[in-house]
Amino acid sequence: MRFRTVTALTGALALSLVSGCAKGDGSGSSGNTVTYWLWDANQLPAYEACAKGFERRNPGLDVKISQMGWDDYWTKLTASLIAGTEPDVFTDHVQKFGQLADLEVLEPLDGLGIEDAAYQPGLAAGWTGEDGHRYGAPKDWDTVALFYNERLAAEAGLGAEELNGLDWNPEDGGTFEKAIAHLTVDAEGRRGDEPGFDKDHVEVYGLATGGGGDGDGQTTWSNFAASAGWTYTDKERWGTEYRYDDDTFQSVIEWYFGLADKGYMAPFTDYSRSNQANAQVAAGRAATAFDGAWMISTYAGFEGMDIATAVTPRGPTGRRATMVNGLADSVTKNADNKPGALKWVKYLASEECQRTVGGYGIVFPATPGGTEAAVAAYGRKGIDVSAFTRPVDDKKHFRTFTFPITEHAADVLALMHPAMQDVYGGGKPADSLDETNDQINLILDQ
Repeated sequence: MRFRTVTALTGALALSLVSGCAKGDGSGSSGNTVTYWLWDANQLPAYEACAKGFERRNPGLDVKISQMGWDDYWTKLTASLIAGTEPDVFTDHVQKFGQLADLEVLEPLDGLGIEDAAYQPGLAAGWTGEDGHRYGAPKDWDTVALFYNERLAAEAGLGAEELNGLDWNPEDGGTFEKAIAHLTVDAEGRRGDEPGFDKDHVEVYGLATGGGGDGDGQTTWSNFAASAGWTYTDKERWGTEYRYDDDTFQSVIEWYFGLADKGYMAPFTDYSRSNQANAQVAAGRAATAFDGAWMISTYAGFEGMDIATAVTPRGPTGRRATMVNGLADSVTKNADNKPGALKWVKYLASEECQRTVGGYGIVFPATPGGTEAAVAAYGRKGIDVSAFTRPVDDKKHFRTFTFPITEHAADVLALMHPAMQDVYGGGKPADSLDETNDQINLILDQ
């Protein structure tokens, strides 16, 4: 994720100064303590349990865990790297990884014996830098599916079979658009596909808005673009050219944001940090929402609602698609307790810790065994997670892809965020992204 905003690492800016900073006495570890930062409060109990297991196996080493919200997390991490008060170990995001590796603030993890084959396919490889060194130990993974309100779907005559069998295309939207239109209800009770529907006075939108104002569209348009055959860059990892000027991509964007113009998807103005897609569903303002596996427990906890999930729609290529994002644990180059940090990261990536985390049923750990434990834990809660696990098991019918991994990720986000908002909420045509794409590629070429 999970929960990304335009907050960026404050430029190669001050981070490039970090190598000359002296260690302070803030969050740096001392003695035999290993400091560890993460942002997801839901995962905190699971990692506290892992810390106890680690400490039992490593007498004399203690793990001190600090948790903070997403925005504060990256702001404080950046500040700590500048001030020399960084944690020994932190949860890393692939979008941040490229710039952090380039600024040489991460410790290579080549000596930990991490094997790509020990984890779900593709997770470990994504944490290898351009220099060939590994900078992240696989932690967990997630995919995207369609959450839906079962009552509202039933009232519209749509069941699990129909919603799991949807297709789409950028010309008429296919059965996906038909379903979203039928799930939409205006203030007079007319559905989006019925005569007299008033798109300006909608009571329940067929699809919640996830904002979509960035360059990856993880829980919004990315599954559509990928199932149409589009890729973010010219190479899977460390690409040198972005492709936001591609005709296929722009046709997807025109259609997707056009759902809001038709009144079927919540408008750009409905989205805010406090009114994200899940909040729109919880409030009964939207019947469905694309969202990530990290939100499973949130949707399952909605009072008075039964929420189910369906796989993403099949696209023009004949396959469905979803982003697969995997987090990792990284060690800071100037860690106070580097030997202890490396031991902790190795344990975090171990089958033992991953199965412990999986047993909490809050996330899919990176190892197959950890994933199995998570699926079983969700099952004990009565939650079917097959819409999230099918894509990684069924490569014939699903295409999986990752966040674009390139240099200058913060600059790309800073340019794409306002550009995409202009298309969604400002009425600009999708081909206005041609200029933004040129600017991005110019930066990458420097």
